[in-house]
Amino acid sequence: MCKDAEPKAKGGKPEASTFRWIAGMLCASVFTFTYILAPPYLLTSILALAFRYPSGNLAILYAMPMIISILIPQQPVPKLVLCFWPMLDYFKFEMIVENEDSLEENLDKGKNYIFAAQPHGVISMCGMCSAILDHKKYMGIRTAVASALLKIPILKHVLGIFGLTDASAKNLRKILKREGRDGSVVIYVGGMAELFMSSREEERLYLSKRKGFVKMALREGVDIVPVYLFGNTSVLSVLQHGPLAKLSRKLQLSFTFFWGKWLLPIPRDDKLLYAAGVPIEIPKIAEPTQEDVDKYHALYIEEVKRLFEGYKSKAGHLYEKKTLIIE
Repeated sequence: MCKDAEPKAKGGKPEASTFRWIAGMLCASVFTFTYILAPPYLLTSILALAFRYPSGNLAILYAMPMIISILIPQQPVPKLVLCFWPMLDYFKFEMIVENEDSLEENLDKGKNYIFAAQPHGVISMCGMCSAILDHKKYMGIRTAVASALLKIPILKHVLGIFGLTDASAKNLRKILKREGRDGSVVIYVGGMAELFMSSREEERLYLSKRKGFVKMALREGVDIVPVYLFGNTSVLSVLQHGPLAKLSRKLQLSFTFFWGKWLLPIPRDDKLLYAAGVPIEIPKIAEPTQEDVDKYHALYIEEVKRLFEGYKSKAGHLYEKKTLIIE
């Protein structure tokens, strides 16, 4: 794996004006408030329809957003994504992609990649910002999420504007057989388990036992691009224990309480930095052995460590004393 010259950071504008800061906060809060309010709205809509309360017509009117969302399939909406541009100012977002020119050239020629991203965070604000900033270059690359999310009305459309796909192994294998951007996918390696490790004080990744994506990459012969999302674990805090946390882990979907600025579901304006490393070259092995999987999994871990140590100085004051803990 060879590297280009020192990669240039994109984004990272000077301190935002008060207007841009407020606009960015409101844009980011659209996703957090939707995540918080959608489940109770859906529950009350079902109850209103079931009991025709306060009347049949009013119940239908109240539940109409849910009904429409059920009937319309989820699709990416690039033009709508651009409307959330103020988020880049709010989070002082920067994006660094090593070997970016060759990565884009290879995608144009039909080569596909697995973009393996960590940490997950409560809601991946860093991932969203990267989609907003570079929407044209990486348009068509979908993000793998729990299948449950794709079935929940309202949520599937609000979050789905960025382009989501089922994280099941069957669906991912189908995608990886395609070419270029259509055959590439973003995978959050740590998944729901890593969400509950989110903390402003320490940086923990759920990675040691997460080897399925490496095995899949070997079977399909798809290179892995390691991606580190600085700030994902600090913009929102999460209730890590209790019945809602247990339910979230079981359903692979967050129904637990989370908070940010002013103890509300408003993301904090901590700096976000997206750092994508050099692609890890993966050979195609129809039936990889455990030794094969362990070898390339170890290479991935080393790249993740390199990205963390190499760029944490650019990620804001919260990372000055942080060390990386891999579980």
